[in-house]
Amino acid sequence: MKEYKYVIIGGGMTGSAAVIGIRKNDPSGSIALFSEEKYSPYNRPPLTKGLWNDTVINDIVRPMDKYDVDLFLENSIKSLGPEKNLAITEDGETYAYEKLLLATGGHPIHLPDTPEGVIYYRTRADYHKLRELIKEKQDFCVIGGGFIGSEITAALAKNDKNVTMIFPEIGISGRILPDDLSEYINQYYENKGVRVLAGNLVQAMKKENGKYLVRYKKVNTGDEMETTFDVVIVGVGIKPNVVLAQDAGITVENGIVVNEFLQTDYPNIFAAGDVANFFNPALKERTRVEHEDNANTMGLAAGQNMSGEAQPYDHFPFFYSDLFDLGYEAVGEMNKDYDIYEDWVEPFKKGAIFYLDQGRIKGLIFWNLWDKVDQGREIIAKDEPHSKLDLKGLFIGE
Repeated sequence: MKEYKYVIIGGGMTGSAAVIGIRKNDPSGSIALFSEEKYSPYNRPPLTKGLWNDTVINDIVRPMDKYDVDLFLENSIKSLGPEKNLAITEDGETYAYEKLLLATGGHPIHLPDTPEGVIYYRTRADYHKLRELIKEKQDFCVIGGGFIGSEITAALAKNDKNVTMIFPEIGISGRILPDDLSEYINQYYENKGVRVLAGNLVQAMKKENGKYLVRYKKVNTGDEMETTFDVVIVGVGIKPNVVLAQDAGITVENGIVVNEFLQTDYPNIFAAGDVANFFNPALKERTRVEHEDNANTMGLAAGQNMSGEAQPYDHFPFFYSDLFDLGYEAVGEMNKDYDIYEDWVEPFKKGAIFYLDQGRIKGLIFWNLWDKVDQGREIIAKDEPHSKLDLKGLFIGE
């Protein structure tokens, strides 16, 4: 048996941020970090953004060598013994700990009966694979119109590839954006050379002679079509990796449930990042957030609390996306069932989008409108009723 003061399960942004948090309070306590990937921790957003522009791969690597941490790469913890503070690897190696962090993130949602070679884009290995493919392939299919789908489509189109997007929503980012804006982005992408098949659901895929035959169905009419591609990339969301916690008897409900100090049912086991279900004081409800800001801030907070602090996690995370030359920052809940109000400087080019529940602002998107997130956080946290007349010009001026 090997003994560590701290064991971190998950080598993503959350786990590496936790290392930094630990070292703020404990310069010498032993740390073991386990990752299923072969690469040491790195920043994930550049996989669909900066690495396709002017960022180089070394720029995304996190400097773990500065923090005296033992990295166990291509290695995973398969079971926990929480009563005895034990973590057991796939190979049967046992590690004892004083404090443990579950930073297990999520795994991509897979479509049924996917042929070999389809890329469920999420990791650095996926990026390297796709970089090689664009050297020799021309026709790409991207399934999914959300964050991964929209961003990787833009990256491929900038590399002069023929790209087809297929997704069931009315438009790109249609799960969170107002319909009119989402449909505008469809046209914007088409003007960039992308073939956008909105309102279509993939039915089946098969691989023949090195090509992928994708069959899809129009949601409204049921009409079926099929197209052949060189490469298929899927980005339809993730599911939190909760099996380890469940098997250990830790409460799971839309992620691993944690208290305000990011502790699970076991006070010496913490959870953070994509996998953690936490209480957001500003929204006054529990939530789970799958974005960079939350991964970094929650991981750091977990590390600090593991190493002696007792600070409540009250951060209100934001997220962002880049779509060719368009971009936005957002905070709160983008629920399409809410009452949506759009306040534009120029329609679909620059403005603020409000998501209202009984007149109270629950979410905000700042569309090509920057440095407004803190102001947005404050307004949402006030939880005051608003009329649409109150909202006009609130962020963009009259």
